Amino acid sequence: MWKQAQEALEDIALKPGVGAAEPIASADRAQVKPLAMLLLGMDTRKQTGSMNTDVIMVIAMNPKSNTATVVSVPRDSNLEMSGYKRQKVNAFYAGFHRTAKSEEDLEGEAADAYARDKSREMFAEFFDIPIDYTAVINFQGFVDVVDKLGGIDVYVDQDMRYNDSADGTHIDLQKGDQHLDGGEALDFVRYRKSNDGTAASSDFARNDRQSRVLAAIVDKMKTIGGVSKLPGVIGAVGDNMRTDIPKAQITNMLKAYYDINSSDIRFIPLEGVWKSPYVYLNQDKVEEAKQALAEELSAEGRSASQQSEPAAAASPSEDE
Repeated sequence: MWKQAQEALEDIALKPGVGAAEPIASADRAQVKPLAMLLLGMDTRKQTGSMNTDVIMVIAMNPKSNTATVVSVPRDSNLEMSGYKRQKVNAFYAGFHRTAKSEEDLEGEAADAYARDKSREMFAEFFDIPIDYTAVINFQGFVDVVDKLGGIDVYVDQDMRYNDSADGTHIDLQKGDQHLDGGEALDFVRYRKSNDGTAASSDFARNDRQSRVLAAIVDKMKTIGGVSKLPGVIGAVGDNMRTDIPKAQITNMLKAYYDINSSDIRFIPLEGVWKSPYVYLNQDKVEEAKQALAEELSAEGRSASQQSEPAAAASPSEDE
């Protein structure tokens, strides 16, 4: 299995949009150095032509404590950052991409890299931490990963129905413990509004669901069946990801964190108040996230008491 996984990693290294091939200094390897990365989940469906990043997570990882902190940012957030245009946070990547083409005369992978770099710089400034890498994965990559794992088990918190023939969206999920395939898992994390008799859902609930699905994926990877599916999961990610993570560091990260459990991951979904068209973030929650990320990136990582804290869950808030 590990030989097949290594072959899958080597195949990723040959794909465009993956970081450089230079070796990683010993002190910078993921097995030694705490790292942070920006993960953007992008809606690239042909029907929409969108480049909006509807999933936005900042992830800090510490190899000494073998823990991670994941901060989820609501897609409609107003970051209120000096020097940046006032717009929903999920529109920044697309805006940077347009700038790459119109002002920097960049195309293709170079424009993608520019947008990743600028996104990483912005979130590093917002959270007051160094962010090492950015990875952009499209919706199909998420679907393929869940399918390669044979689906995931999660609690669906409400009935969800929504249909849109224009972009091919047909969501139909029932409340309760469910086994979801990739498409259903995507429906679960994307669901916001209904046109078929079910209640709407806030951005804050979406972020909480994203965290729970990520935890379910981590737990599924820990099972015997999940281990055997690792090469397929790596291949699914590689087919649908663009990143600046160097090829050798991807291997290092897999080796460093393969045995992490969902209980070792602290999830912090940011919260706030919805006032159309923006989510205005709760600054106390933002400060909590900043502190948690900084703790994760410290030399020793989280203390034993911090590791025993339960993962944060989104509280009810007003939204559309």
